[in-house]
Amino acid sequence: MSNTEKAGRMPVFDGNVEEIAGLKTQFDVIRFMKRATEHYGCRSFMVLNLPPATSLELSSNTVITNWSAELMSHFDREGLMQTSPVIRRLRASTLPFTFDMEAVEPDQRGLMVRSLFGRFGFVRGAYFPVHDMSGARGAVSFAGEGPPFTGQQMMELMYLSIHVYDRLAEIRNLDVKVADMLTDREVDCLNWTAAGKTSAEIADILGLSEHTVNHYLNRAAKKLDTVNRTQAVAKALRIGLIK
Repeated sequence: MSNTEKAGRMPVFDGNVEEIAGLKTQFDVIRFMKRATEHYGCRSFMVLNLPPATSLELSSNTVITNWSAELMSHFDREGLMQTSPVIRRLRASTLPFTFDMEAVEPDQRGLMVRSLFGRFGFVRGAYFPVHDMSGARGAVSFAGEGPPFTGQQMMELMYLSIHVYDRLAEIRNLDVKVADMLTDREVDCLNWTAAGKTSAEIADILGLSEHTVNHYLNRAAKKLDTVNRTQAVAKALRIGLIK
């Protein structure tokens, strides 16, 4: 154990702005956020776009998160976003804030919310309002069962959140530019590959030679900055290029 840990002070997080700027994909950002979440004694993280007033589901506004599918599904099914004091506060202020489930109103709905989040170890945490270069607003959250964040930790997490949200926006813009570069035939070949078809089968379907199909798939993989067709399909699915 280090002298810092013996003294009861958390060691400095080893992630930094230079590392965030070098993250290439959403998966890289997710791995970074998992590390940060663990370092700050939390169980969960979420990066979300600020939901418009007409939005009904948190899932459709989430950029990345490690929330379980069960929790997200329950949250949306119960319509909790419409009455969420967190969302209401994010719409009204750009200041970071903490929350504690033990302070939730003990009415029927409040007890249900407290029980739901408590089941997944989300007792307290904080939200950090952010925005990207275009002015689009969002937030980054961290939650767990540990003690409340110190003032120093709040400053560190605010700084981290600003850069993470901005980097995700940059990655999204790069993905859009890449998607625009792919030809219709390359997208067709990726779609059929995603459906489980071989190059020979795709050739029959599209009326091409197998060599031409492989050429399209190899070119698509290079444009998507992936090393093979499997990775190309996975990235194309992630950025919404194919469904």
